[in-house]
Amino acid sequence: MKIPVFKSLIIYEDDNLVVVNKPPFISSLDDRNGETINMLRLARAEFEDIQVCHRIDRETSGALIFAKNPETYRNVSMQFEHREVNKIYHAIVDGQHRFEELVVDLPIGIGSKGMVRIDRAEGKPADTTFNTIQLFKHYSLLECKPKTGRMHQIRIHLATQRAPITGDDLYHGKPFYLSKVKRGYKLSKDQEELPIMKRFALHAKQVGFKLMNGEPILIDAPYAKDFDTALKMLQKFDL
Repeated sequence: MKIPVFKSLIIYEDDNLVVVNKPPFISSLDDRNGETINMLRLARAEFEDIQVCHRIDRETSGALIFAKNPETYRNVSMQFEHREVNKIYHAIVDGQHRFEELVVDLPIGIGSKGMVRIDRAEGKPADTTFNTIQLFKHYSLLECKPKTGRMHQIRIHLATQRAPITGDDLYHGKPFYLSKVKRGYKLSKDQEELPIMKRFALHAKQVGFKLMNGEPILIDAPYAKDFDTALKMLQKFDL
């Protein structure tokens, strides 16, 4: 994977903070995989004392907030802690699903092998609202609004609705192959079809919060290239 230059990812910057459009396959912070590259390390190559204010999954693309100083870090972190940050994700999911302000309020506990589980006895509260943006023959594009920020929250909440995120094999999502939606698509016998996306189809589309002066701001992160390509394929072949 080509390592991006941090400044090329910036979609908003002021004297106190930076918001970037995180590419997929780069962790927000150091993780258990021992990777030498992550978003915080890329950021510190440009801004010495910068801190990441939250994290999103390694495979998830989209808006990620960094603070340039301790005061801003505390301010934004408190907004996350008090659930005052407006987070909107877009997901492509398997199957047709008509959701209109569907609230999934199921507690989440830590499972095994990197998974989480719904745990009504000891899990932590988790609340996500889902709306359908566009229906296709075999898939749906959804808006996901997590009120809390639990590990894999959107992914497991969608799985409980039998709407797993496309490509999310951890929670039973299936890869997106062009042959499923394009009529007459064929490969030669010695060719192996590869999925359109090599990850699960989840993108942190918007993040809304208050700046240090109290002014509200809403940052929109354009789709990552692979997410955009998958969506265009659906709009062309699966309506």
